[in-house]
Amino acid sequence: REPLQQLLGSHPRVFLCEPLDYDSLVAAIRGSTLLLTDSGGLQEEAPSLGKPVLVLRRTTERPEAVQAGTAKLIGTESDAIATEASVLLDQPEAYEAMARAHNPFGDGKASERIEAISAEFLASR
Repeated sequence: REPLQQLLGSHPRVFLCEPLDYDSLVAAIRGSTLLLTDSGGLQEEAPSLGKPVLVLRRTTERPEAVQAGTAKLIGTESDAIATEASVLLDQPEAYEAMARAHNPFGDGKASERIEAISAEFLASR
Protein backbone atom coordinates (compact mmCIF):
# COMPACT_ATOMS: atom_id res chain seq x y z
CA ARG A 1 0.00 0.00 0.00
CA GLU A 2 2.88 2.38 0.75
CA PRO A 3 4.06 2.57 -2.89
CA LEU A 4 0.51 3.33 -4.04
CA GLN A 5 0.12 5.99 -1.37
CA GLN A 6 3.32 7.67 -2.54
CA LEU A 7 2.34 7.46 -6.20
CA LEU A 8 -1.39 8.21 -6.09
CA GLY A 9 -2.30 9.21 -2.56
CA SER A 10 -2.66 12.91 -3.29
CA HIS A 11 -4.62 12.48 -6.54
CA PRO A 12 -8.13 13.91 -6.09
CA ARG A 13 -9.79 11.11 -8.07
CA VAL A 14 -8.05 8.18 -6.35
CA PHE A 15 -9.47 6.66 -3.17
CA LEU A 16 -7.03 4.50 -1.20
CA CYS A 17 -8.64 3.16 1.95
CA GLU A 18 -8.72 0.51 4.62
CA PRO A 19 -11.47 -2.12 4.28
CA LEU A 20 -14.95 -0.57 4.43
CA ASP A 21 -18.20 -1.75 5.96
CA TYR A 22 -20.63 -3.05 3.34
CA ASP A 23 -22.80 0.08 2.99
CA SER A 24 -19.73 2.30 2.65
CA LEU A 25 -18.23 -0.13 0.16
CA VAL A 26 -21.32 -0.05 -2.05
CA ALA A 27 -21.41 3.75 -1.87
CA ALA A 28 -17.73 3.92 -2.85
CA ILE A 29 -18.26 1.56 -5.79
CA ARG A 30 -21.29 3.54 -6.97
CA GLY A 31 -19.24 6.73 -6.85
CA SER A 32 -16.36 5.24 -8.81
CA THR A 33 -15.74 5.07 -12.53
CA LEU A 34 -13.77 1.81 -12.38
CA LEU A 35 -12.04 -0.32 -9.78
CA LEU A 36 -8.40 -1.34 -9.61
CA THR A 37 -8.16 -4.05 -6.98
CA ASP A 38 -6.73 -7.37 -5.92
CA SER A 39 -9.88 -8.18 -3.93
CA GLY A 40 -11.99 -11.15 -4.96
CA GLY A 41 -14.97 -9.63 -3.18
CA LEU A 42 -14.82 -6.47 -5.29
CA GLN A 43 -14.65 -8.60 -8.42
CA GLU A 44 -18.04 -9.97 -7.36
CA GLU A 45 -19.67 -6.72 -6.20
CA ALA A 46 -18.65 -4.28 -8.96
CA PRO A 47 -20.48 -5.99 -11.86
CA SER A 48 -23.79 -5.60 -10.03
CA LEU A 49 -23.19 -1.86 -10.05
CA GLY A 50 -21.94 -1.71 -13.64
CA LYS A 51 -18.32 -0.90 -12.80
CA PRO A 52 -15.40 -2.41 -14.71
CA VAL A 53 -12.73 -4.10 -12.60
CA LEU A 54 -9.04 -4.20 -13.38
CA VAL A 55 -7.55 -6.98 -11.28
CA LEU A 56 -4.05 -6.23 -10.03
CA ARG A 57 -3.01 -9.88 -9.95
CA ARG A 58 -1.80 -12.55 -12.34
CA THR A 59 -4.48 -15.06 -11.31
CA THR A 60 -7.92 -14.82 -9.78
CA GLU A 61 -10.23 -17.05 -7.79
CA ARG A 62 -13.06 -15.40 -9.78
CA PRO A 63 -12.27 -16.55 -13.34
CA GLU A 64 -15.94 -16.28 -14.25
CA ALA A 65 -15.67 -12.48 -13.97
CA VAL A 66 -12.80 -12.45 -16.44
CA GLN A 67 -14.61 -14.87 -18.77
CA ALA A 68 -17.78 -12.76 -18.64
CA GLY A 69 -15.83 -9.58 -19.38
CA THR A 70 -16.66 -7.73 -16.15
CA ALA A 71 -13.05 -7.97 -14.95
CA LYS A 72 -9.65 -8.06 -16.59
CA LEU A 73 -6.45 -9.51 -15.15
CA ILE A 74 -3.71 -6.94 -15.71
CA GLY A 75 -0.98 -7.89 -13.23
CA THR A 76 1.04 -5.48 -11.14
CA GLU A 77 3.33 -3.73 -13.60
CA SER A 78 2.80 0.03 -13.51
CA ASP A 79 2.87 0.39 -17.31
CA ALA A 80 0.17 -2.26 -17.75
CA ILE A 81 -1.97 -0.68 -15.04
CA ALA A 82 -1.67 2.79 -16.62
CA THR A 83 -2.35 1.44 -20.12
CA GLU A 84 -5.41 -0.61 -19.18
CA ALA A 85 -6.90 2.14 -17.01
CA SER A 86 -6.35 4.66 -19.81
CA VAL A 87 -8.14 2.41 -22.29
CA LEU A 88 -11.23 2.33 -20.08
CA LEU A 89 -11.09 6.05 -19.33
CA ASP A 90 -10.40 7.16 -22.91
CA GLN A 91 -12.42 4.68 -24.97
CA PRO A 92 -16.14 4.75 -24.14
CA GLU A 93 -16.81 1.59 -26.15
CA ALA A 94 -14.23 -0.39 -24.14
CA TYR A 95 -15.65 0.98 -20.89
CA GLU A 96 -19.25 0.19 -21.86
CA ALA A 97 -18.33 -3.33 -22.98
CA MET A 98 -17.09 -4.13 -19.47
CA ALA A 99 -19.71 -2.07 -17.62
CA ARG A 100 -22.59 -3.76 -19.47
CA ALA A 101 -21.16 -7.29 -19.60
CA HIS A 102 -23.31 -10.06 -18.16
CA ASN A 103 -22.83 -10.35 -14.40
CA PRO A 104 -21.74 -13.95 -13.78
CA PHE A 105 -22.61 -13.68 -10.09
CA GLY A 106 -26.34 -13.06 -10.50
CA ASP A 107 -28.73 -10.22 -11.16
CA GLY A 108 -28.96 -8.77 -7.65
CA LYS A 109 -32.60 -9.77 -7.26
CA ALA A 110 -32.21 -12.91 -5.14
CA SER A 111 -33.71 -11.27 -2.04
CA GLU A 112 -36.80 -10.22 -4.02
CA ARG A 113 -37.28 -13.78 -5.27
CA ILE A 114 -36.76 -15.21 -1.77
CA GLU A 115 -39.30 -12.76 -0.35
CA ALA A 116 -41.90 -13.64 -3.00
CA ILE A 117 -41.45 -17.39 -2.52
CA SER A 118 -41.55 -17.01 1.28
CA ALA A 119 -44.72 -14.89 1.13
CA GLU A 120 -46.38 -17.40 -1.19
CA PHE A 121 -45.38 -20.28 1.06
CA LEU A 122 -46.65 -18.55 4.21
CA ALA A 123 -49.91 -17.52 2.52
CA SER A 124 -50.61 -21.15 1.63
CA ARG A 125 -50.32 -22.27 5.27
